[in-house]
Amino acid sequence: MTANVTVVGLGPMGATMAETFLASKHPTTVWNRTASKADPLVAKGATKAATIADALAASELVVISQIDYQAMYDSLGPAVDALKGRVLVNLSSGSPEELRKASEWASEHGAVLVTGGIMAPPPGIGKPGSYVFYSGPESALDCHGETLKVLGDVTYVGDDPGLAMLYYQAQLFLFWSTLSSYMHSVALLETAGVSARDFLPFAARLVRELAEEGPMAFLHILTDEIEAGDFPGDLNSLKMQAVGAAHVVEASRDAGIDTAYPAALRDLFERAVAAGHGADGLGSVIEALRKP
Repeated sequence: MTANVTVVGLGPMGATMAETFLASKHPTTVWNRTASKADPLVAKGATKAATIADALAASELVVISQIDYQAMYDSLGPAVDALKGRVLVNLSSGSPEELRKASEWASEHGAVLVTGGIMAPPPGIGKPGSYVFYSGPESALDCHGETLKVLGDVTYVGDDPGLAMLYYQAQLFLFWSTLSSYMHSVALLETAGVSARDFLPFAARLVRELAEEGPMAFLHILTDEIEAGDFPGDLNSLKMQAVGAAHVVEASRDAGIDTAYPAALRDLFERAVAAGHGADGLGSVIEALRKP
């Protein structure tokens, strides 16, 4: 059975969500602060709400995709009387504490807030491999999970409204820092005439092996060490790796490229060494992150 859904916010992400609901035969109402952005979706079968109150009245399930949580307050604020009985699924970005306060705000107006972080760019929404972190009242997600599933796999992480955003931001940080590290490495090698294409097989192999089983499976190794609280450094101490990180800074400086990224890594290692973890392994860096 297809359920009605309202999409609030029609940027690249929200518009693609609306298209995806329409493609799955869900009657879809759309609303955007710049009303003209709804017109291409209307041509594909969506209903354009004249007001935010009309948009809220059209569906029990309201999916919000805006730049931040303040945009939700700005958009829905003039129609708080229409929030009663609505399930708001906000896939906008914000801090976990913002999301917790937003949950209280929704509850005060008779609505339920489910927070989310969608792990796909607009072209990937609804495609195999896409998934969304959700947190908040599980009962609301149980009720609307089949509808939301068209956007990507539904991954419920807990009832704390801030938890989905923590997962989302943790994944984004891992994504950004991995790709930024790759770009720094490419920039370094380019100064010696090595192309990104030449380096790609080695970078891809390293990233792949980090997650696999075997001697280079450092995601598994670090996870075991973190869970155990034990960071053996007999074979490769953090002090030794801090020296190596300093050499990357020197190499970058000598090559004439930006040193901020490797310098930040060097400084993190050195702080952990100064805190007494020089003889421990790489995993002990987490103690410096936990206690800055």
